[in-house]
Amino acid sequence: MIYELRIYRTVPGRLPALLARFQNHTLRIWDRLGIRQAGFWTTLVGESSSDLTYLLAWASLAEREQKWAAFMADPEWQQVRADSEQDGPINLNVSNQLLAPTAFSAVG
Repeated sequence: MIYELRIYRTVPGRLPALLARFQNHTLRIWDRLGIRQAGFWTTLVGESSSDLTYLLAWASLAEREQKWAAFMADPEWQQVRADSEQDGPINLNVSNQLLAPTAFSAVG
């Protein structure tokens, strides 16, 4: 199992729009495509309270490549994204890392 750590830094004031997009649309699309989330967090104390951090769980890099490409090309996702950004962009930037658990990790 590998994990993808994604951090979305939102435009000030736009975190609620990002949260709504995930809660009301994105997670349903991911379920349809077989994308597994391992958790979502907002920042209580840290560099920016405008961040959304989440983890995705992948069986392999090949699975990630195939399913993420399907998600990005999905017509429903493209419409949801366009609709949610009618008032302007939501994210300032997105960072991601692909992580492999150590032998002593609590998650595998």
